[in-house]
Amino acid sequence: MKIVVDSNIVFSALLNPRSNIGDIILNSKGLRIDLYSCEQLRTEIGKYDQKIISSAKYNMHEYHELQYLVYKQITFFTESIIPFEIWMQAAGWVRDIDMDDISFIALSLYMDIKLWTGDQVLYNGLTKKGFDKLTTTQEIIQSLQGNK
Repeated sequence: MKIVVDSNIVFSALLNPRSNIGDIILNSKGLRIDLYSCEQLRTEIGKYDQKIISSAKYNMHEYHELQYLVYKQITFFTESIIPFEIWMQAAGWVRDIDMDDISFIALSLYMDIKLWTGDQVLYNGLTKKGFDKLTTTQEIIQSLQGNK
């Protein structure tokens, strides 16, 4: 299974690595899930490093170790690989929802795989518009249980 992950999902995994999201990400290779994202994810997460450290009560070393383990599971792409036409399609999908998510939608369209997001506003807005390249944590868990 190939999936694009957005910063909302990675943020959740970093806050609670023992959660379902954390478990899926940290064990993705063993679960036969290939995770992809764009470089924007690192930038977005970086803005919240101190908030994550404070909320989860990590010391700096613990946080950087966990961040390394999470990022190691994700194949990152630079946004420049995505053709202009795909960016235009992505803009059409997110323009009135949240333009901050355009990179994740563009990568999903470019790779022709689903986006895993925990952002309910994004999920609901895209679903309402007919965007069918979305998945949820629950759908991933169900898919993994079906593969056992």
